[in-house]
Order: sequence, then C-alpha cells, then structure tokens
Amino acid sequence: MMSRQTVDLFFKRVMDILLGVAGLLVTAPIMLVVATCIKLEDGGPVLFVQTRTGKDGKLFSIYKFRSMKVDAKQQNEYGKGWESGVPDTFIFKEGNGKNPCITKVGGFIRRTSIDELPQFFNVVIGNMSLVGPRPEIPDITCHYSEEQKKRLRVKPGLTGWAQVNGRSLITNGEKMQMDCHYVDHRSIRMDMYILMLTVKVVLTFRGAV
Repeated sequence: MMSRQTVDLFFKRVMDILLGVAGLLVTAPIMLVVATCIKLEDGGPVLFVQTRTGKDGKLFSIYKFRSMKVDAKQQNEYGKGWESGVPDTFIFKEGNGKNPCITKVGGFIRRTSIDELPQFFNVVIGNMSLVGPRPEIPDITCHYSEEQKKRLRVKPGLTGWAQVNGRSLITNGEKMQMDCHYVDHRSIRMDMYILMLTVKVVLTFRGAV
C-alpha cells in the first residue's frame, strides 16, 4: 500500500503538469507581447537563463524574461562571515529604484511578476513545482547551515508560503522559517490555499521588486 506522502507527491505532480500546461496556454498571448517588447527595447535576448539550486541540491536552469540590460554586470559578494549559515538579516533582492541596470520593460514585468511566467516550462519539465520554496542561486545555498538545507528537501516552487507572506519584504530568517514550515506541513490542500493567495498577492503587487 502506498504511503500518504507518496500519494500526495503523485497528485502534486499531476497538478503541476495540468496547471503548468494550462498556465502556458493561458499566458501565451501575454508572453508573446512581452517577448516582443523586450526585443524591441534593446534587441537583446528575450529570456534570462540562470543556474539555481533545486531539490536535494541538484542544479538546474531556471527561465525568466530578461529584465536587466544586456551589458549589466552583477557583482555580488556572498559568503563573508557566513560560516554559520546565511544570516537571518540577509535580503537577496534590491528594488527597482536601487538598480539602474533594470530596463523600462524589466521594471514593469518585475512589478507585475510577468518575468516569472516562463517558469511554467520548469514546472512542466519537472525541476520545479507550482508550490515550494523559491529556488536560490548556488552562491547562496552553498553557505546554508544544516537547518537551512531543510528547504532543499522539496522541489522549489513558482510560488510558496514565503511568497504569499511578504515576498521580497521579508528577511532571510523569516523566509527560512516559512519555507521550513511548508516543508513540515506540505499537503495538496496547503498547495491549493497558497495558489489562491498567490493570485491576490500578484494582483496587489505586494512585495514585488
């Protein structure tokens, strides 16, 4: 007899495929318009592909609409003083007003979360889920403490418990607590609840950068 966890994982994957494909079909016209606008603005690539850390530390390529200038160079210095893990006070993203490298189109698609739409492909492929902790870059996850690695036990998500409770407005410590809470209490019912809350968060631009 299959365990409850196995059954939940099966139905979660089915839900990911069905809703992921539906998401691609419904948002296809929007993605076509956005792709055209990005291309017309500076002639650069439409998609931004970046390596992220997935379940059990496995690396994968995440897809987003490019929101930064082609020649933008991100000089991030992570790891200083992180011997005991990523600090609770750490905040990964900066707002649009603090980053001159973000394009005009990029500013809009970030505020509206449209830049995340290509991740429906990640969901259908299977290296992401609709719901789960947001995937971080390896430069950050390589400094995780044993407790922080708990958020890597599940597939990263297009949305998650932390995203509907503050997104970029919360610190790393708060995000870790929320992500670990999700890992401990995840269920299909909780996923559906988070998906419903995500619609409200996206429409109100709460925590968007």
